[in-house]
Amino acid sequence: MSAKGTVLKRVRQSRKANSKNKHYKSMMKTAIKNVLEVTDRSKVDDKLDTAISVIDRVKAKGIIHNNTASRQKSRITHYINSLK
Repeated sequence: MSAKGTVLKRVRQSRKANSKNKHYKSMMKTAIKNVLEVTDRSKVDDKLDTAISVIDRVKAKGIIHNNTASRQKSRITHYINSLK
């Protein structure tokens, strides 16, 4: 494979990875937003479990850093604990 062919393949691969990463990050942000929109503590359990699961999945795929995942989980649990 020539140098040009290698570069073109790398561009194709990075676009594909970028598309997948964007999908997972969007899914994570939506799950977090769903938790932060809840105002009643009794209705939040399923959404919190879903959000934490999504964050862990995205972290496991290497799309976000471990510290970012921990910070996001801490942020949403802190919000839930502040509800009455």
